[in-house]
Amino acid sequence: MGASLLSPAMTAPPILDVLPPSEIFSPEAAGAISLMVARLFARSEAFAPLVLGPVTPLASFPGVAFRPVPPAFRPLRRALRYALGVRRIARAVSPALIEVHNRPDIARFLATRGRAPVVLCLQNDPQGMRASGTAAARKALLGELAGVIVASDFIRRRFLDGLPAECGAKVAIVPNCLDLAHLPPPLPPEARAEEILYVGRVVADKGVDGFVAACALALPRLPGWRAGIIGADRFGAASPETPFLRGIRAAAAQAGIHMHGYRTHDQVLAAMARAAIVVVPSRWAEPFGLTAIEAMASGAALMTTRNGALPDLAVDAACYIDPDRVEEMAEALIALAADPMRRGALAEAGRKRARDFDCGPILATLDRLRHTITGRA
Repeated sequence: MGASLLSPAMTAPPILDVLPPSEIFSPEAAGAISLMVARLFARSEAFAPLVLGPVTPLASFPGVAFRPVPPAFRPLRRALRYALGVRRIARAVSPALIEVHNRPDIARFLATRGRAPVVLCLQNDPQGMRASGTAAARKALLGELAGVIVASDFIRRRFLDGLPAECGAKVAIVPNCLDLAHLPPPLPPEARAEEILYVGRVVADKGVDGFVAACALALPRLPGWRAGIIGADRFGAASPETPFLRGIRAAAAQAGIHMHGYRTHDQVLAAMARAAIVVVPSRWAEPFGLTAIEAMASGAALMTTRNGALPDLAVDAACYIDPDRVEEMAEALIALAADPMRRGALAEAGRKRARDFDCGPILATLDRLRHTITGRA
């Protein structure tokens, strides 16, 4: 029965990659989790990954084995009905490993009700999740799981906070990655548009309001330059118009900043390959910061904050600002826009740093870890 769920060509040991029940696995509405599953976790030389996710009318990522999960028809909360649907598929497939992305509650449910080893893969701060918010909950979780894979050292520190030192052996870092060979060719600094670009969700945590306020001060002093915002409240063309987004839209219009709205990931990368400056002004502690490495790989000069994993990610390949010091951010934007040599140096440093995140070596690391967990080393 398991063979009917997988491609006949899949002779390698099967792995299930379980998305959160609200994560859409489509290029048309992909967030960071779906991008990383499509780019990394679903691409293996040694295993046969099958991605499980919620039912959606959108087309899934091409070239990736995907199966929608019909939730169990029971009077239970959504996550539990989804987890029961995943378990039904797991029983049919008999996977060598189950990788659950960003949902410790679902990971623990599957680990305690099945035979396959279960790994929790975290893209976000576990202390902000209900099933792993306390040290006691995280310790109990580690006792049930085969391991935890985190995207950054910042997430690892947050997971192990308050736990005994020996718990660290079960928490491994597999960073997010880029497929450098398939990025749009970046323009050289002298050919790039005189554009200051923000890319990300249009929410307060991302610091977009600080970006708009700083550009409002900077643009009158930067003749020929323009600024733009790519993003919406959520991922996908159907993202709602929130009160915060309406306020940003009004402030952006007054400042002469163009609101591009939601764009697909390919369109975002193409825009980064043309823009002179990309700003990632995150106010919250970014658990990784995928937009930052994409900006660096695209050859833009990166301006970002020191919150969360961002300084570990960018190191010396970025200009650092505080999103709540608007006047200082505006001065930093003016100085960077007026200094093509510095922009060129940042772009070169960024491209060099981005090479550390190429998918090939990171996939090899992930597969070695999978071999160890499944006893196939």
